[in-house]
Amino acid sequence: MIDGVRIDPLRQIRDERGAIFHMLRADDPAFERFGEIYFSFVHPGWVKGWHLHREMALNYAVPVGRIQLVLYDDRASSPTRGTVQEIELGAERYVRVRVPPGVWNGFIGLGEHEAMVANCATLPHDPDEIVRIAPTDPRIPYSWTRFGEVKGG
Repeated sequence: MIDGVRIDPLRQIRDERGAIFHMLRADDPAFERFGEIYFSFVHPGWVKGWHLHREMALNYAVPVGRIQLVLYDDRASSPTRGTVQEIELGAERYVRVRVPPGVWNGFIGLGEHEAMVANCATLPHDPDEIVRIAPTDPRIPYSWTRFGEVKGG
């Protein structure tokens, strides 16, 4: 596992009326601080990535659909520099993944339906704090083509 990445199982409460999917509470040991919450939708087969945040930690959960989240550690001082980590998230594997600052991340929609990715970030969005590169950038030793044709970026 990449240094600083945290994967926590999340609680689902289901009954005949529907379901509640927990994500993060202020009294959770994983809670750092609140910056913003947003939801990103990804179509099956489409890639959103690569990007990294210089200062912001991300907390991803996927209550609807499925994604393959891929992380790459290129931090110079990290003991796991050069490591690629793959994590499947979705309603059937409902977890929260903390992505520390400085770790490249991207995800692809899996299955036949759109996925909703929730992110509780530790800082409000700042376009000067994020770095983006193409999903096919050779600086990251990962190929999305194992999932088919690469769509998106």
